[in-house]
Amino acid sequence: MEVENRDFLNIPPVKTVRFGGTVAETLAKYKQGDSADYELLKHQLADPDIKDAQIISWLQEFRSCVTQLTKDHEQLIYTVMRLPWVGRSQAVVEEYMAFLSNLVSAQTVYLCACLKMLGSFVLHPRFLDEYEFTFIFFFFCSDFPRNFDRCHQALQNITRYVPSTSRFLMPILQENFPFVQKSSRTLECYVHNLLKVTIYLPSIRRDILELIIGKMLKLDVCSVCVCVCICVCAYQDEDIPADHPSRTAVTAHPVAERLDTLMAVLMAYVKDVCYQNGSLHVERTKELYRDLLSVFDKLILPTHASCHVQYILFYLCSFKLGNDSRKMSSLQNPSQPAVLRQAASGYLGSFLARAKFVPVLTVRACLDLLLSLIHRYIDSQDSSGKQVCCDISLHGPFYTACQAVFYTLVFRHRAMLEGNMKKGLEYLQSLNLERVVMCQLNPLKVCLPAVTSMFAAITRKYQIVFCYTIIERNNRHMLPVVRNSAGGDCVTTNTNPLDSFFPFDPYLLKRENETFSSLFKRWFFVCQGSREDEDDFLSGDMPQADGIVGMTPSSYDSNLQSPSSVGSPPVAFQRLF
Repeated sequence: MEVENRDFLNIPPVKTVRFGGTVAETLAKYKQGDSADYELLKHQLADPDIKDAQIISWLQEFRSCVTQLTKDHEQLIYTVMRLPWVGRSQAVVEEYMAFLSNLVSAQTVYLCACLKMLGSFVLHPRFLDEYEFTFIFFFFCSDFPRNFDRCHQALQNITRYVPSTSRFLMPILQENFPFVQKSSRTLECYVHNLLKVTIYLPSIRRDILELIIGKMLKLDVCSVCVCVCICVCAYQDEDIPADHPSRTAVTAHPVAERLDTLMAVLMAYVKDVCYQNGSLHVERTKELYRDLLSVFDKLILPTHASCHVQYILFYLCSFKLGNDSRKMSSLQNPSQPAVLRQAASGYLGSFLARAKFVPVLTVRACLDLLLSLIHRYIDSQDSSGKQVCCDISLHGPFYTACQAVFYTLVFRHRAMLEGNMKKGLEYLQSLNLERVVMCQLNPLKVCLPAVTSMFAAITRKYQIVFCYTIIERNNRHMLPVVRNSAGGDCVTTNTNPLDSFFPFDPYLLKRENETFSSLFKRWFFVCQGSREDEDDFLSGDMPQADGIVGMTPSSYDSNLQSPSSVGSPPVAFQRLF
């Protein structure tokens, strides 16, 4: 007897009995008004203990009469779609995929329902409500990659039969996107599968990237507040060891963790798309660059004070795609809003200053472009015959372009001069920086004091232009602003009138920090007494107004200002999330 290895108390008997007639007979009876077998069929399909053989048998019958499954049988089809097929045997999976393909090709009215069903299988179970979780819990208890691949294979089959699938898919993907406050695992699963869709549906890649980056920006602007909290805690609790539980709790902030996870997923995607067998695929990289540049123009550029998301494009640019004039489109186009042109200047200056992989020739070309715009603007103001005054609201793009030039020279002047000091100095003198500094618009008055101070020190050292007379005059004319706060009246000076924004400040998230460290140029402050004569000017007599901001003022609290860096937090505050 074959009973030795069977446990009859624990193993239920195999279900081989089904009630009612065939699907075709049931549909015929339902059409005549007899719904008994119809309801029985729905009940049996909804049985959580349904077996593989039963599923295959029913699916084959449904396929044979798919033309009869009109919208009148919507509830029956929805019951079939809720069958737990993904974690079943390969035979069930293949039969179910064939059923879906036949259904959408014969009855396109069910296309959106099929797409929604497939979308529900790429979410983490904690995101699903209790009702959905009951039906597909086992799906997540088995092999993740295999089940995800089955969902994507089913979606590919549908797109093969219905070419317009992508038009209906995108709204469903947007609607199903988990709330940004959900767990890191939930967001990671969904974003990973969204990016996988772009492999076989490249027509919606730009829309999917726009969706993902839009959600990431919401997390990113929240991480600005997290960064401030971390800096404040570090500033106020300097005596607390770094491994103390109170500090560990702060650095493990869930917002930063979510953003860190999504940045890692997107970085891996960029690398997988651009590299094939360890070699850079130039055409695919350029296509991805165009898509990301479009998303940058639409979402990232208008978003104030994002800290990390823009590093995706920073990373892609490190593949050395060559110069692309469209990078400057927002900066050169006078029809663009002033706020976008100012943001473009901030991005350009920060990128040129911080990106190690940008060659000196490219830096010089961009500086030539910026200076040509600046000099043309000065010419237009001089030829107007009107009294020109220092007004940020009128000349904001001009001032941000000037600050981008100053900021870039602070970081890259050494690279321009090394190798051939004479030619380097000739180039810097050809920029006619003296005219920019001495013009009636007075850019040194409104640019960030830390930037102007370092720029003045560098230009004095190499005798390019002398700025200190103007800086001292501006400091004498700087009037304090009295305001009422919760603690009473206080006197403060606006040290950041341009609302300066340096988008490529040090990257503080953990997972990809090492990657960006190799691409990122940090500012090193040389202390008094350093033997490096080239940097002696940084520790010498330098006019500095009280409250000079030494880090990105839009990203860090003003009471943590430090003159030891330009556009970056001091090293003590640069703790990873």
